[in-house]
Amino acid sequence: MFKPKKQLIMDSEISYWHQLADLATVWAKEMGKIHLSYFRGNHLDIELKGSINDVVTAADKTSEKYFIEQVSQHCPNHSILGEESGLHSGKSDYCWVVDPLDGTTNFSQGLPIFSVSIGLQYKGETILGIVYAPYLDELYTAIKGEGSLLNGKSIHVSTKKELGPSVLTTGFPCDKDTNPDNNLTEVSRILPQVRGIRRYGSAAYDLCSVAAGFFDGYWEPNLHLWDVCAGILIVQEAGGKAQQYRHDRGISLLAANPDLFKQIEQNLIPSK
Repeated sequence: MFKPKKQLIMDSEISYWHQLADLATVWAKEMGKIHLSYFRGNHLDIELKGSINDVVTAADKTSEKYFIEQVSQHCPNHSILGEESGLHSGKSDYCWVVDPLDGTTNFSQGLPIFSVSIGLQYKGETILGIVYAPYLDELYTAIKGEGSLLNGKSIHVSTKKELGPSVLTTGFPCDKDTNPDNNLTEVSRILPQVRGIRRYGSAAYDLCSVAAGFFDGYWEPNLHLWDVCAGILIVQEAGGKAQQYRHDRGISLLAANPDLFKQIEQNLIPSK
């Protein structure tokens, strides 16, 4: 296994970002190995977090612990925002935003769509995004200003211009059972207008699928920064548009190619 150097030399801002991208790629793949060591096994140690719809496993906890250890060793002044452990404040302007296992419900059911999501922000702006789907062995990467890659090859959002032939993906909030603002109205409004809607269950992987043109658009209400930090940059660097379509329900995100973005948005917010 590649052993990253313990000390990073900041020759320039961009070269430093590349060093960090190399490190984060190694970390993402190691976290993926942790996932696969638990996947479809009998030692998941599934626990409820806030509700019956929100679970955590030993794989989530172990992979986030590994990530925090690596950042603490190689970038000790950097902050970390992790889904499972919250904010670890550092003294630098860099903050890692990590979802150690995005798609935990899929993972706990033995379904193979789950991912590691690692974003890096500098002074509040995302400059690096890495999403790794270990079962599929798909590595999505983006550095600000340099485009997006899937396993080292350039990717771009789809070129469809109309909703009719489009295939979209979406998701539902964890409080869908208690809050009627749960995306069902939006799905029923959009479904008749498109070829199909899919529900993968991993926001990070959904966004990467839009970036690669596998899906034409994605929306979901009430997300968190760790769900989407990396994926937003990957979509944007692949020529897509990704931004909030409302601001009163967590991070409610819409991502699509530029031609479809407004058409989808008009159905999510009918007054637009």
